[in-house]
Amino acid sequence: MTATGHIELTERAARRIAKVMEKESGKTALRISVEGGGCSGFSYKFNLVSDQNDDDTVVTRNGATVLIDAMSLPFMDGSEIDFVDDLMGQSFKINNPNATASCGCGTSFAV
Repeated sequence: MTATGHIELTERAARRIAKVMEKESGKTALRISVEGGGCSGFSYKFNLVSDQNDDDTVVTRNGATVLIDAMSLPFMDGSEIDFVDDLMGQSFKINNPNATASCGCGTSFAV
């Protein structure tokens, strides 16, 4: 796995990001940020973007790019970004060692 700023991107996630980008004209990366709110206190936000900020951490693997802003990075440090396809559906999953609790939605966590 490729790690930049202590964030890892799995092969499954990289393949899915690349597939999504093929269909999104002008978009070049998946931006993941952490926001206040959600069932457990914080939640992940996923956006397709075409621009990179100067303070973004850039994680790449096999042509896929993930951007994480400087404010979100401390909450995600050491995380693995994966893509799961199971009975509950398809989604990106953040395996975050900083999270002390999470909820069933998969996008909300506490630190």
